[in-house]
Amino acid sequence: QVQLVESGGGSVQAGESLKLSCAAASRGIFGIGTMSWYRQAPGKERELVASIDVSGWTDYGDSVKGRFTISRDNAKKTVYLQMDSLKPEDTAVYTCNIDRATSTWGPIFDSWGQGTQVTVSS
Repeated sequence: QVQLVESGGGSVQAGESLKLSCAAASRGIFGIGTMSWYRQAPGKERELVASIDVSGWTDYGDSVKGRFTISRDNAKKTVYLQMDSLKPEDTAVYTCNIDRATSTWGPIFDSWGQGTQVTVSS
């Protein structure tokens, strides 16, 4: 598993913005596949928020389209999630995922971060 370090969560008011970051911190990583953000609210199943592949192609969950923007910096091995116009229903634990990484020890599949809490109050 690739060590993924997340940051940027917190508590905001509805309509405000937050930016999450997730960096691959493991040594020996020289290629990363699709990077994604998922979220899970209390009592609900985990859902895909956004993903971005190596070429920059992006996909978004219906509930965040037009409000959230995913991006990546391959040199920094980091994925970002810019969240604008936040709503109370965006409250959840946000977790980043890498589907595949290339390392000096071979391929590493399906790595997850620890999660970061985002709380939006009305």
